[in-house]
Amino acid sequence: MARAHKRSLSRLLLVHEVAFLFLVAVTGLLTGVSAYIWQKTSAASVRINNSIYLSEQLRGELYRQLQEVSGARWLGDAEALAVYYEYSKRIGRHFNQLRRTSLTRDEDEVIQALQLAYRKIQIDIYRIVEQPDQADAGSRPLILDFRDTGDMFNEFEDKYLELKALYTRQHQELEQTIALWTRYAPVLIPVLFLLAVVIVIFSSRVIRNSFVRPMAAIMAGAAQISQGRLERRIPEQGVQEVAELAGSINQMAGELKTSRDALVEHERQAALGSLIPVVAHNIRNPLASIRATAQVLDDVDNEAELKEGKQAIVDTIDRLGRWVNALVSYLHPLQPVFREVGVTTLLDAALELLQGKIAEKRIAVKRDYGEAPPALSVDPDLMEQALYGLLANAVDASPAGAELLLTVTEDAQTVTIGIRDEGPGLPFQPQPGNLEPGPSTKRFGTGLGIPIAFKICQSHGWSLSFDVEQGQGTLVRIVAPRQHAAAA
Repeated sequence: MARAHKRSLSRLLLVHEVAFLFLVAVTGLLTGVSAYIWQKTSAASVRINNSIYLSEQLRGELYRQLQEVSGARWLGDAEALAVYYEYSKRIGRHFNQLRRTSLTRDEDEVIQALQLAYRKIQIDIYRIVEQPDQADAGSRPLILDFRDTGDMFNEFEDKYLELKALYTRQHQELEQTIALWTRYAPVLIPVLFLLAVVIVIFSSRVIRNSFVRPMAAIMAGAAQISQGRLERRIPEQGVQEVAELAGSINQMAGELKTSRDALVEHERQAALGSLIPVVAHNIRNPLASIRATAQVLDDVDNEAELKEGKQAIVDTIDRLGRWVNALVSYLHPLQPVFREVGVTTLLDAALELLQGKIAEKRIAVKRDYGEAPPALSVDPDLMEQALYGLLANAVDASPAGAELLLTVTEDAQTVTIGIRDEGPGLPFQPQPGNLEPGPSTKRFGTGLGIPIAFKICQSHGWSLSFDVEQGQGTLVRIVAPRQHAAAA
């Protein structure tokens, strides 16, 4: 059967692993992107805030420099130059920090322009500090009230406001990025969760349909095949390995069925081969006896002898009829109906049917059943029939006044029923399936009591054996398991 379209189990597991790894990768990617965005936005926010703070510090240092230097020089303070240089150093450090934290070209250009405007102001401040005598009276109000000047600070203020506007714009863009991520993150997380659920459901469904259910079908089919239903066929479905396993089991079951049918046919032919001589023997002998008796009747003049001959013919025909009925009963398949019945109940019921013979021969029946004989799972009708045949043989074989011993013993696994007589002992060793136990010496016997008992015991899963001691009697032993199997 072509199975090229079927996926292999290794491929199915590979798809499952890839789906799982994809889910892990997407989860890790989302987590990494989230961490990266939060880290970048946090660092950018810190940088922008720090740059705004530095620019404000720079502007404040410049105004304080102008106030203190101008005031010191106006009052003739000799430390004015030292104050000037101190503020110049601090303002220079602020510019260096701004340049180091700058990340864009626009930002660099604005910072450079702001620094250039500051240098122009420095030239005027240096003129006041280094050459105070050149500063006439008209320029003093300008230095003292520098906030009202136009040209001296307009360029610096313009560049400062431009830099601050740039930082404000960067901060707004950063806030927009954070707002955008904050808006879509609550959507991405549920989508990722739903994707994970879909992947898990899809993967589980594929594995269930391609592996779990086909394997369950194989187990159920194998259980039925093991019970003897060899015609059962398992669906060849699922992944390639499972389908091939089902196909192999189906092929094995087909071959077993063919072998079993051939074996059954062989056994049937063998059984018929062994049965035909027995049937021929058991029919031919009575017919020969009937023919001989009928021939003798032609020359008999005595009415008593004639009557005796006719009765012999009737008895022979009746015995032949009973043997045929017993043979049909033996060959008919048995279907026991099990229920719990006490061992002593079975024995006593079979003995009850033989009380007339037992009393006639004055046989002493001795029972040794133990303290509490157990109950067994048994078909009481069939087992009473088997026990009756065995007990009838023991009673017929026992001499007058003999003893018949019935015993029941048990252990952890089995219960054993024993029937011992004091007769001469069986002249043969009975075997299961043997329809030739020897000639019956009983007038109304069929010779099939022991084979029927064997068959009934086998249908119950019990064993039947005979211990024969010539001249001392026969011990019949039936061993029954405590845990009875439904199909023997």
